[in-house]
Amino acid sequence: MNSTRVVVIGAGIGGLSAALALASKGLDVTVVESATYPGGKARHVNVGGRAVDGGPTVFTMRWVFEELLSGAGFDPAAELPLTELGLLARHVWDAGGRLDLFTDTERSAAAIAQFSGGAEADRFRAFCQRSARVYESLERRFMAMPRPSLPGLIWRAGMSGLPGLLATSPFVNLWKALGEHFHDHRLQQLFGRYATYCGSSPWLSPSTLMLIAHAEKLGVWSVAGGMHGLAQLLARCAGMRGAQFRYGRMAQTIETSGGRPSAVVLDDGEVLRADAIIYNGDTQAIADGRLGEAVRKAVAGRSRSQRSLSAVTWCLVARAEGFPLTRHTVFFSDAYAAEFEDILVQRRLPRAPTVYVCAQDRGDDASAPDTAESLLVLVNAPADGDRGEFSAAQLEACEAASFGLLARCGLQLQRSAANTVMTTPAGFERLFPGSGGGLYGSASHGWQSSFTRPDSRSRLPGLYLAGGGVHPGAGVPMVSLSGQLAARALLQDLGAR
Repeated sequence: MNSTRVVVIGAGIGGLSAALALASKGLDVTVVESATYPGGKARHVNVGGRAVDGGPTVFTMRWVFEELLSGAGFDPAAELPLTELGLLARHVWDAGGRLDLFTDTERSAAAIAQFSGGAEADRFRAFCQRSARVYESLERRFMAMPRPSLPGLIWRAGMSGLPGLLATSPFVNLWKALGEHFHDHRLQQLFGRYATYCGSSPWLSPSTLMLIAHAEKLGVWSVAGGMHGLAQLLARCAGMRGAQFRYGRMAQTIETSGGRPSAVVLDDGEVLRADAIIYNGDTQAIADGRLGEAVRKAVAGRSRSQRSLSAVTWCLVARAEGFPLTRHTVFFSDAYAAEFEDILVQRRLPRAPTVYVCAQDRGDDASAPDTAESLLVLVNAPADGDRGEFSAAQLEACEAASFGLLARCGLQLQRSAANTVMTTPAGFERLFPGSGGGLYGSASHGWQSSFTRPDSRSRLPGLYLAGGGVHPGAGVPMVSLSGQLAARALLQDLGAR
């Protein structure tokens, strides 16, 4: 084993990806995780003795994990059991209307033609072509590359790739770009929701986020054991390559010596000596001094307005009746703009929220299990969890509005306190210190947002960064890429030294 000692703080998807990549190269890797299990936001929530995924639920861009596993000497087909889903999501509107979207473009176009007319189906086809161009322009030149910058992106594209970059329309916001394609405001609302996949508003995010539509069309899968199962897989593979794990232990302080990190002090006083450290957490925790004054200036701080969206979630084990849920179903309110006004301007829980439901025991078909099923219900919320908890009355009003929308659309859930676990922005802040409850790092607001995220190297040599707040951004595959980029940067610096 290489004598280089690396401590990874945080066993989220980014930290696990970094640990696997480094351990497979023979480095001495120790992962410290405050929870008693791996996963970070890809967590299981215990609901009456049953494990329910309480974090990300959509698996795309499988190549990210296939390359990680194969690079570490594993067979992805054997290690990562996936089931492909042809149905992306079912979409429902409070005022009426239901639309299913599929990975197959023509199936979706046919559904849109029936839902909104043939002309709108043609506009959808044009949108798909545009989203494909955006994705192809940015996939390898931006997402998988370190140190993002606009000049660097242009240089990597070259003269032949410049037209493709210009076609991404980075200076146009997503909502406006969608209005150029869709005349039916419901479709504009549907595809505008892609901004929330990285915790942002469609009115403030660049149109480049339409690439998510193409990423989904390339394939969406369910993972055996849920998304938490993916985290367990990465942890198991990293352990097989020699990584050590300290669960239920919190990193209290990062010590430095000679202008480099030298150790991580745990909450029980244990000192882990380190030649390099990868921090897989919200970088604001470092800027706030939660890891000690010695590293406080290693990253730039982030204002509250730069935070991504948070959420209120309900993990349930309950019978669902009256509506044909699929694995992913979105229930839209009629007050979409007001929802973001409430969250981002008024800093309050939305009075008319859009509600996402993940029926984790279902696939493409809408057949309900014979027994109670695992469900995640989510609404967006402001990332003000470090300012305290919302009042009981505010949370009750949000819950009533959310489940009232489901009921109006026909979905009845047999809920009780015993089969429900709610998590609020304050709860997410406790789980992920420094985030304020924001679930996606920084919001993708403005064309420069993608170039202002921290990259793999912090300002302190030897301290590296991974996670949703680091390049290339939020989302499970992106977070894995951040960990892989951190590992690559560390190995490059070792070689240079």
